[in-house]
Amino acid sequence: MSVSTEGYVIQKGSESLRSAVELLSSMRFAIALLTVICIASVVGTVLLQNEPVNNYLNQFGPFWYEVFAALGLYTVYSAWWYMLMLAFLVISTTLCIVRSSPKILVDIKLFKENIREQSLKAFPHKAQADLDEAAEPAARRIGGTLVALGWKVRLQRRETSTGEGWMVAAKAGAANKLGYIAAHSAIVMICVGALMDGPMMVRAAMWLNDKTPLVDGRGFIRDVPDEHRLSDRTPAFRGNLLVTEGATAGTALLLHPRGLVLQELPFDIHLQQFIVEYHPNGQPSLFASEIVIHDRYTGEAIPARVEVNHPVSHRGVQIYQASFEDGGSWVNLQAVPMGRSMDPFSVDGRIGEYLSLASLNLDQRLQLEFTGLRVINVENFSNTASTGDESRRVDLRQSIESRLGSGHRTVTERELRNVGPSVTYILRDEAGQAREFHNYMFPIDLDGNRVFVLGVRDTPQEDFRYLRIPVDENDAMDGFIRLRSALADPDMRREAVRRYAAEAAAGQSPELQQALAGSAQRAIDLFAGQDPEIPNLPSGNIPVLGGLQAVSAFMEANVPEADRERAGEVLLRILNGTLYELLQLSRERAGQSPAERGEELAQFLTLSVLSLSDSFFYPAPVTFVMTDFDHVQASVFQVARAPGVPIVYLGCLLLTIGVFAMLYIRERRLWVWLSPKTDGTGLQAYMALSSNRQIMDNDKEFEQLKTRLLTKGPEVQS
Repeated sequence: MSVSTEGYVIQKGSESLRSAVELLSSMRFAIALLTVICIASVVGTVLLQNEPVNNYLNQFGPFWYEVFAALGLYTVYSAWWYMLMLAFLVISTTLCIVRSSPKILVDIKLFKENIREQSLKAFPHKAQADLDEAAEPAARRIGGTLVALGWKVRLQRRETSTGEGWMVAAKAGAANKLGYIAAHSAIVMICVGALMDGPMMVRAAMWLNDKTPLVDGRGFIRDVPDEHRLSDRTPAFRGNLLVTEGATAGTALLLHPRGLVLQELPFDIHLQQFIVEYHPNGQPSLFASEIVIHDRYTGEAIPARVEVNHPVSHRGVQIYQASFEDGGSWVNLQAVPMGRSMDPFSVDGRIGEYLSLASLNLDQRLQLEFTGLRVINVENFSNTASTGDESRRVDLRQSIESRLGSGHRTVTERELRNVGPSVTYILRDEAGQAREFHNYMFPIDLDGNRVFVLGVRDTPQEDFRYLRIPVDENDAMDGFIRLRSALADPDMRREAVRRYAAEAAAGQSPELQQALAGSAQRAIDLFAGQDPEIPNLPSGNIPVLGGLQAVSAFMEANVPEADRERAGEVLLRILNGTLYELLQLSRERAGQSPAERGEELAQFLTLSVLSLSDSFFYPAPVTFVMTDFDHVQASVFQVARAPGVPIVYLGCLLLTIGVFAMLYIRERRLWVWLSPKTDGTGLQAYMALSSNRQIMDNDKEFEQLKTRLLTKGPEVQS
């Protein structure tokens, strides 16, 4: 029996109803619907779902953002049209099953023993033989042999003109047709389970109980009115619950296209401890939460442990370990000036809070927002970046070397290691423009040098750009900061130039000393970004032309190309000598002894020149380095009541069985017609085999059956 692609035809009702039922139950409609659902699923996979609005605005712009939002492409799997297509697919597939199943079940029961002798001669696999047996014993022998081989057999006795004839009808692989029913039933069950566990139940509960989504998600959960809360009797939901260490929570947040919905749980979760375990190389190996479940109805306290891929269930609600966040850690930050000198100060606050810096003597009014604390940072210092999915690791080395023009390259292999805590914060100006900063607490061994690493990016979609600051003899950045402040001080630059000219041109004529002092003053002013000629130099997109970029622009504008290499070497020697005197002067003003000449000082000066040059790209007058913290963690649980999960699992099992049956089980039918010869000397046997698939196994099986069943005669002909 071949499955028809036509729809189910009803005999009653209007013409429109009959046409609609026929269309819905037709295979062409189901295939078209599946195609559209697959395309929508591809869109939902390629386009990140449930992202912040700003991410979509930055990616697509205002016009296309509104177009895609109207189509529901940012929440494809919960869009009304996607749910509607699933519902129609359920109806269409169900009608297909209703239409085809009776015919399939009837066909499975049939042996088709009434087939005519002439029809057997039309099959591709056929054979003819003479048997020296009586008809009934031969039929029973053949039938018994087939039963032993796993066939189901039916014998039919017929009267012919030559005497008593027997038809042996056998069948095998009838489960192939059951695979059709199983596979289509699986589609229905999976879609029904998806509809039950989808947002349909939540929206129905909101509509029945007159609930509305919370558009403004700011404030405390306890202050949200009841009109935005669903009771703990909602039949199906899936949301997130954030619990800080030592705190208790029992209200989950559900995403809604127009905001948030609060879902009350039948219990409260108290987080005792969030646990992170690590492999020897520093990568996380386990995320787990030690919790106590407080039942709201019985008051029972149930201790439990939730791990990734090991959820806990209570009152039909599954509790999954979804993620972890900062639970309001306290941090203390030390302000580090990146331009002119300023009085030292420190600020402290908790992650998630913000602080106004308007009272400080800065060039602009800024707001400091504490956004993140990482106690452990496992970084990749090898040349080959790992392809693994490591949730708390960034390729720091690759990020730094690919974004700092002054970074030295190296081929030395390093291994993964923990480089200590880091803090993330945002500086927001009066216009609301924000930049994100990511600074490490301790210096890092990078390319054989110990440096402080300061990261910055303009938007969340960008990667961090890192500035490296060399440490001084005390493993601190104080030496670099004093040098940076001295570079911004005109009086200290002039004094450094005077000392350099006096030492470098000692014993020379006053005219030569004056010329050297003029060249040194021009070089140091250019490097400091305060030379009078800088406004006339090409600056490109650099906000403040300074550092080596200003020196290069000056030479391009004033030195012939043929003389630039020689003039550049001279100018850099003068600049390095002046910076050395500036460093010694800064140490003298700080009450420190002069730095001793040597390889360490030369390396510090080299790195400082590069860092000072890169610091002109740093988009803030001050940076903040963490000096102390009190880490508080929070666990993010996904809580779900999903009555459709067992239905989906059963559907997946049926789908596996159905696909296996349709692909790997061949339906075969065999007929052997035995009729007496006209001369009464024996039997004439005709044998034929049919299968729903034409493969080479049919040829092999037919030859084996022909040999075993038709061996009583002297000759077998195919």
